[in-house]
Amino acid sequence: MKKILTYIIVALASSCGVAASPLSQLADSAYAKEDYRQAADLYTQALEENGPSATLYYNLGNAYYRLDKPGQAILNYERALKLNPTDEDTRTNLDFVNSRIQDRPEDDSSFFSNIHHSLMNKLMPDAWAWVAFGLFIVFLGAVALYIFANSIALRKTGFFGGIVVFFIFAYTLTLAHGSVASAQSHDHAIVVVPTTHLSSTPRSTRGTTEKVVPIHEGTKVEIVDSVATPDDPTSGKWYNVKINNTSKAWLRAADVERI
Repeated sequence: MKKILTYIIVALASSCGVAASPLSQLADSAYAKEDYRQAADLYTQALEENGPSATLYYNLGNAYYRLDKPGQAILNYERALKLNPTDEDTRTNLDFVNSRIQDRPEDDSSFFSNIHHSLMNKLMPDAWAWVAFGLFIVFLGAVALYIFANSIALRKTGFFGGIVVFFIFAYTLTLAHGSVASAQSHDHAIVVVPTTHLSSTPRSTRGTTEKVVPIHEGTKVEIVDSVATPDDPTSGKWYNVKINNTSKAWLRAADVERI
């Protein structure tokens, strides 16, 4: 029971908001005047001053798209969705920019995994927590009905209804916990340079026998591991990454930014 209540409390505490600031208003004005470079700089300053904001990340993504920097645009749309996964405008813009980048790995996630993540993104983490809390109260009511009702029909309703509500509650709790975990995770990154290379080893290519695969700006990768390479003249750190949930390789840490 304590673990269940802990998950709910964590989820309820996960949401945050940022009020409009003078910097963000100046950035909006610069964007309206089509001064996208200035708008991007001001949105970045506003984020540094006020902290994470789904709205600021969304606006910054729009500015970077206008500056023809799809990697930075995708990065900031993804950051916005971590804070507000229900924002359809951000998701629409992200899908649009993803459709225009050079590398578009095919999603090999299972059907049920895609359904689960789609449901998880329907509500904010705190909303899922409140739904789980409400279902838990209904479950307790069903238990009370089963224990205290005089009618056999009502006791059956409490028993079987309680079982159904408990399983729905448990899955809703999983959605709430998964939504919080997704918002707090930084295991994914976006390629922000025009081209980088996936290597079979965490070092610069030293021979023709080493397999090297180019990937391009905007590609999303999952970081599995990292290793410091102080003796490598091109990069002091490498990431072991997955693309498309399966393929693993190494790339320079400096060529990507974590979401």
